[in-house]
Amino acid sequence: MQAETLRIIEKRLAGERLSVADGVKLLQDADLLSLGQAADLVRGQMHPEKVITFVIDRNINYTNVCSCQCKFCAFYCKPGDPNGYILSRDELHAKIEETIAVGGTQLLIQGGLHPDLDLDYFENLLRDIKSHYTIHIHSFSPPEIWDLANKSQLSLEEVIRRLREAGLDSIPGGGAEILDDRVRHLISPNKVSWQQWMDVMTTAHKQGMKTTATMMFGHVETFEERILHMVRVREAQDQTGGFTAFIPWSYAPTNTELGGEGSTGVEYLRTLAVARLMLDNVDNVQASWVTQGAKMAQVALRFGANDFGSTMLEENVVRAAGVQTRVPLQEIIRCIEDAGYRAVQRNTHYEWLKEYGKEV
Repeated sequence: MQAETLRIIEKRLAGERLSVADGVKLLQDADLLSLGQAADLVRGQMHPEKVITFVIDRNINYTNVCSCQCKFCAFYCKPGDPNGYILSRDELHAKIEETIAVGGTQLLIQGGLHPDLDLDYFENLLRDIKSHYTIHIHSFSPPEIWDLANKSQLSLEEVIRRLREAGLDSIPGGGAEILDDRVRHLISPNKVSWQQWMDVMTTAHKQGMKTTATMMFGHVETFEERILHMVRVREAQDQTGGFTAFIPWSYAPTNTELGGEGSTGVEYLRTLAVARLMLDNVDNVQASWVTQGAKMAQVALRFGANDFGSTMLEENVVRAAGVQTRVPLQEIIRCIEDAGYRAVQRNTHYEWLKEYGKEV
């Protein structure tokens, strides 16, 4: 059995593409350290400069009202709930100013599928931000954009074009969960299908926009469905080249309708390493300190990750599911340097902005 997993690893190190069956075999049976070593070698081939990057940004949730009501989400309020909110303009501006004051270059603005917020609302929000601040807007997940197309009775192409003209710079990979409709029916039956999620991304790519791809794992999906998710991202990347990064994170079960146990740190590392081996055409793989904490994210830097993600000055969705991790900028830099790399602040497009600390 170990001979078979080593054969698959050698196949990848020789530059060959792995199949779904290969990925499943590695997830199930590969020795953890051999898997990590292989992913680290591939990361080194793709990023030989001994650098780990990160971005300074803020997650801003403009509303917590959502008609989707996913079973894994502890953040949303149903329409009409007295605890529901829509962020005011003054509150939004204050959050943006705080972000810029600490060197932030990116805003990740996301919310629920609010029935009363239309395309005009988002165009006005984007124009208002761009007229007051110089900052990259990496915002609105595919389910939000699909919902806007439905509400406005416009094509995806038209909605994305209008959002771009108003100031949207790139699209985050939220709402992917697992790109398989069996899984989506169980955990998010009111959300877009996997193909609709991908249609938003490829449509954006064709208009010249970059996006990221995410994966939330460790709930009801099988190993095969987890690998199929990676392959579907890889196939789309073959067509468009528009994904800048892949960001896998583990499901946080506390306070959710779905419940369950969540993933261990070992399962997180296995999945991250296999993602690095499977996604031969996606340059960057992010470690997720948000769900796993800074120490596990540090270990992930030897399991295929070349990016530490974001300082995330504010994060509400995962926190609502019982994960309270906060990692200040200096701690991110220390984690990177202690792992033997040079820490570099980047922008959304992975261009280097500032190098930190000691030479390695």
